Amino acid sequence: MTWPTVTVNQVNQLLGETTEVERTLLFIGSGTVNVGKTLAVNAQSDFDELLGADDSPLKSDVMAAQANAGQNWWAFIHVLDDEEAQESAWVDAVMAAQLVCSVEGVVLCDDIISKTQINQAATLRANLIAKYGRWVWFILAVQGMQEDESQADYLERLATIQDGAAEKSVQLVPRIWGNEPGVLAGRLCSRAVTIADSPARVKTGALVSLGSDELPLDGAGRTVEVATLQALEAKRFSVPMWYPDYAGFYWSDGRTLDVEGGDYQTIETVRIVDKAARRVRLLAIAKIADRSLNSTPGSIAAHQTYFSKPLREMSTAANINGVSFPGEVKPPQDGDVSIVWKTTKAVDIYIVVRIYETPLTITISLLLDASLENAA
Repeated sequence: MTWPTVTVNQVNQLLGETTEVERTLLFIGSGTVNVGKTLAVNAQSDFDELLGADDSPLKSDVMAAQANAGQNWWAFIHVLDDEEAQESAWVDAVMAAQLVCSVEGVVLCDDIISKTQINQAATLRANLIAKYGRWVWFILAVQGMQEDESQADYLERLATIQDGAAEKSVQLVPRIWGNEPGVLAGRLCSRAVTIADSPARVKTGALVSLGSDELPLDGAGRTVEVATLQALEAKRFSVPMWYPDYAGFYWSDGRTLDVEGGDYQTIETVRIVDKAARRVRLLAIAKIADRSLNSTPGSIAAHQTYFSKPLREMSTAANINGVSFPGEVKPPQDGDVSIVWKTTKAVDIYIVVRIYETPLTITISLLLDASLENAA
């Protein structure tokens, strides 16, 4: 016999929203106030109180980031002791800050002068993924031109810093105007565009708070030339630029230290795949030991839809007054999610992320029609 009972279970389908870490950065630099602390800041923060009344690269970068990010900007700051600035203390600070904040990117405001910090950033990304399942990219400030240094000498010196380095998550940003690391950081955090948009996007607006109102001078007294910036960009540095007869300064591209021919030579592709990785990981954790994920055709079809959810959300587009605003990625197609069972307890899932094209090189050809037939 069976005793009459009623059991009611509240099933969590895990269909809710996830916390967005995109557009939230951690700024690290030397200072004398709040040393060793991780501070949460936004546009209403008093930076003179938090970072001291004196100017510093950290304070200038943070304020430049705020100015370029626009509405609803917020971030975290960790202040290092001056004597620790060029050591590995910044790595320890990032790891310690994981208890306080989860961020998309880290900005090292103390200028690097060698490959040491590049290698540290590469190792740090690997450790963050291994320990916390957090995908983080980096902006590393690079020392600007010195008083007796010509543009040619500067190019030669900087070429040695990145030579041989290979890390898709690292951007090197020289301080030619002064505040470029913060300017780029703010531009990447702008909510007027998506994370899939290049910082080179002109419609985002001109750069502000670069650090100098005039074109910088090198050690020989010559103004910085576009050719010099172009050469730096070719050497995988991320720099501003300008267009003749077009007012304002703009960004060239968010170049990373990915290898030649790599898929992640620009920061927007890194950000897209990082975001997808964060969301797919959460979906996968929820399926641990869940027997609804199995090798039957019905289960595979259902979980192809399940694991493509982040791509469907990221592909949401809008059409306003006949103008299309694409999503962060293209909508997933049939077959973009492939599920392969290796054993009865191990499954491999392959996901294709399709990105939109970005017109960074535009060629226009004009044709003249002088035929008599069309004169009328």
